[in-house]
Amino acid sequence: MSTVFELTCDLIRRRSTTPDDAGCQALIAGRLEAVGFAVEQLRFGEVENLWATHGQGGPLLVFLGHTDVVPTGPLESWQSDPFEPVVRHGHLYGRGTADMKGSVAAMVVALEAFVRAHPDHRGRVGLLLTSDEEGPDNLDGVRRVAEHFRAIGERIDWCVVGEPSSKERLGDLIRVGRRGSLSGTLTVRGVQGHVAYPEKAKNPIHAFAPALAELAAERWDEGNLDFPPTSFQVSNLNAGTGANNVIPGALTALINFRYSTASTAASLRQRAEAILDRHGLDWDIVWSLSGEPFLTSPSGALREAVVSVCRDLCGITPEESTGGGTSDGRFIAPLGADVVELGPVNATIHKVDECVAVADLEKLPLLYQAICDRMLA
Repeated sequence: MSTVFELTCDLIRRRSTTPDDAGCQALIAGRLEAVGFAVEQLRFGEVENLWATHGQGGPLLVFLGHTDVVPTGPLESWQSDPFEPVVRHGHLYGRGTADMKGSVAAMVVALEAFVRAHPDHRGRVGLLLTSDEEGPDNLDGVRRVAEHFRAIGERIDWCVVGEPSSKERLGDLIRVGRRGSLSGTLTVRGVQGHVAYPEKAKNPIHAFAPALAELAAERWDEGNLDFPPTSFQVSNLNAGTGANNVIPGALTALINFRYSTASTAASLRQRAEAILDRHGLDWDIVWSLSGEPFLTSPSGALREAVVSVCRDLCGITPEESTGGGTSDGRFIAPLGADVVELGPVNATIHKVDECVAVADLEKLPLLYQAICDRMLA
């Protein structure tokens, strides 16, 4: 078995469901310390964050990943124990194989090989890991680490995120930016009453329906060359007492904008609230900004290097995309870093029988090491 295969299996056996790291980072810290990395544990709340660096001065190239995984779901639905790695038909199965313990193992192996080959490389190379990427709030993971870095003046020039970016073949798609995510918890108040006496009540569902239709039909922007138009979605809509003869007194809606650089969070809030006001609703809303949109310049050294590596080692020119959801790269980009995401095929992430092709797992450290070579050797 190869080094990256063995390390991936060791990580999969650790049941690191968010926010439990289950010893993954301690294992990795020991390996990196053995090849000369300075390692720092940044624990915030229940979350483990590992910061390891090698070299002196700048520039700084960071590999970013997470050791936590999502819950398995019903164990009986899996063909084998999700925390006991198994190879079937050329694929390694287990929770976290693709998202993203395979990438984490590949990063570690690549960094070990790089510093052995180039002990006096220019600048610094680093690894940042968290056990709170898959959680709902990410308050004590990379978000908190980025705040710490900002406070101590730690600057990151380039960041490679190991999220599973590929669609059908390793290296066929890289993420060069991400949309912003703005969520809101909206409350619309009415007057509770008996359904037989609607004149004595005010139904918040009926009141909200025209406003919802306008929100859903609104063209928030046209997007731009790098991003699709901003989208608006309602993910939850709740009202009522459970009885069919009671008009509810209030309605709660969870809404989300996935927005491009053609809009801002402030402009979206203002326009949405104007629509609610225009319909005369008794409302309030609590907004939550998960992350601003970011884009890595196409002429930047990191983006050019990653495209070149995919072309040379995978035999494919990758699609350069800003689609998909969010990643922890959204916390690193505001530090001034160019951010590119490159990882394995994402077809089975968060699913039962999650897996990664063994051939892709073996090649991934070569991609990451080649990026190091181009940026710092």
